[in-house]
Amino acid sequence: MLDDIPQEEYLLKGNTACAGCGAMLALRYILKAAGPNTIIVNPACCSTVCQGTYPKTAYGVPVLNIAFAAAAAAADGIASARRNKGKNIIVFAGDGGTVDIGIQALSGAIERNANILYICYDNEAYSNTGMQKSGSTPYGAITTTTPTGRKDSKKDIDLIIMAHRPKYMASASAAYPKDLYEKVRKALSIEGTKFIHVLCPCPSGWRYSTEKTVELGRLAVRCGMWFLYEYEDGKVKLNAPTKAALKRPAPLADYVKPQGRFKGVNLERLQKEVDEEMERIRALAGIENAKEASG
Repeated sequence: MLDDIPQEEYLLKGNTACAGCGAMLALRYILKAAGPNTIIVNPACCSTVCQGTYPKTAYGVPVLNIAFAAAAAAADGIASARRNKGKNIIVFAGDGGTVDIGIQALSGAIERNANILYICYDNEAYSNTGMQKSGSTPYGAITTTTPTGRKDSKKDIDLIIMAHRPKYMASASAAYPKDLYEKVRKALSIEGTKFIHVLCPCPSGWRYSTEKTVELGRLAVRCGMWFLYEYEDGKVKLNAPTKAALKRPAPLADYVKPQGRFKGVNLERLQKEVDEEMERIRALAGIENAKEASG
């Protein structure tokens, strides 16, 4: 399935990411899709640290490291410069810098229809600064600021972005690299603001064994904790793994049990949230029942 993905590597060996980092797995395929004619804009986040130390950084394309709140605005400025016409301008920002701190600049960039691709790699916490709760942390998850588990629901950044009516948006997962690769390629072919929200499991923050990153990323989709879809021209199109999950979801416990962050979680309450999200995504896609979801 990956044979048609380029062999060239723009995320180089020797980067300083944690073992099993979902964000670096995602970035590897994002850069393969974008190619060398690319500029990355990084707000403060894990991927800033993972670059390593100049001049021997691990990123094979130019990178602008910028303040937490300024990534989308900085990317818009880069894209507007005459010398950068034809280049792929990609923001690669964590959930803290997107769902919380950077949301104002992102909203403004979409309103201006800035010709950028904004990618939020979501590990569901402020992983670079000590694993504090972010707006994207799910119910029940333990962080350093929710030591007994989050007691309320996460912020729905996708619905917030969708309300802006961007040219293209999608959700993806580091555990489905071909799907992510194709969505990045498609986004970069479209003029205007694009947004891709990528689930990136984090071994150190989620407290699981490092070899389980892909397994847990796939389980998140199969049990309904994460959905794969595209939004274009006002319509939501579900991708095959999510269609299958809506028809016959995997047990939520299979996803929760390997993760230390969900120790002591009220599984019944979490399942209720998952069921509600499944109904919401069905409604967004115009699907009325599980049978139709499988069509």
